[in-house]
Amino acid sequence: MAAGAQMVKLEGGGDMARTVKFLVDRGIPVCGHLGLTPQSVHVMGGYKVQGKGEAAAQRLKDDALALQEAGATMIVLEAIPAVLAAEVTAMLHIITIGIGAGKDCSGQVLVVHDAFDIPPGKKAKFVRNFMEGATSVHDAACRAVAAVKDCTYPGPEHTYAA
Repeated sequence: MAAGAQMVKLEGGGDMARTVKFLVDRGIPVCGHLGLTPQSVHVMGGYKVQGKGEAAAQRLKDDALALQEAGATMIVLEAIPAVLAAEVTAMLHIITIGIGAGKDCSGQVLVVHDAFDIPPGKKAKFVRNFMEGATSVHDAACRAVAAVKDCTYPGPEHTYAA
């Protein structure tokens, strides 16, 4: 925090609740991260949609509640079915930020390199290339903001089914 950080992001659910509470109790804001967790992607068997099926969806909901109860300020929901993200967002009183989680999260995020197609090539289903048709990086960023605000991004083509 002394170096300018405003929050710590921790991947994991109920298993991280004690750590979240420990940090929050000491005045350190925490953002949880559920679904596809890139730091443990190889343990999960690769880059795969998470929360599919009834049991997996319930685990993710339980994890979200555990993070909220531990004091997390917000939760990133990554690569989960859009309907599940909507349910999680509706049941929490903290904000959710979606990345590959549909349009019903409190907000959206994309990795800038993906959104601007750097390097060019195949990206995850939820990525939209905002550089396409843009005249500059600034123009692409403005297009991304506008698309989120007018709810054209993420569209059905960027979301996962349950």
